[in-house]
Amino acid sequence: MGGDDPSAIRSLAITAEDAVDAYAYGRENPGTAVLRITPPFHGRMRARLHVCRTDDAAATGAIHVPPGDVIDDDVLEAYPTLEGEFDSGPTDTERVRKRHAEAVGEWRSRAREAIVDRVTLETVDGDHVVEVNRLE
Repeated sequence: MGGDDPSAIRSLAITAEDAVDAYAYGRENPGTAVLRITPPFHGRMRARLHVCRTDDAAATGAIHVPPGDVIDDDVLEAYPTLEGEFDSGPTDTERVRKRHAEAVGEWRSRAREAIVDRVTLETVDGDHVVEVNRLE
């Protein structure tokens, strides 16, 4: 049986798609998306994509894992930006959007293959390292 103690968690199951979608959401939108783990906690847990309107983790007992924590740092750094893309004027807007969408699509493919093996969960009792198991 599970309980409220997140130190019971030994492994975390995630889909690469949830991790990538959550990270991209945070880069492209004003909101925040996380991988959410909800109690009761037990040895093997599933984390799911969750868009946060307000951080309710303290009230619900959930653990919110930033998606950047489960994707390799080198891939995170390669996320395509729009910086400097509009220097040639507003007539290029559609071309820039298309190029950016293609770049993000390529990044997403790389990121789905760059899920880490372990992640540190931040709990009220301190950091807790768990294995990451990728679901297909």
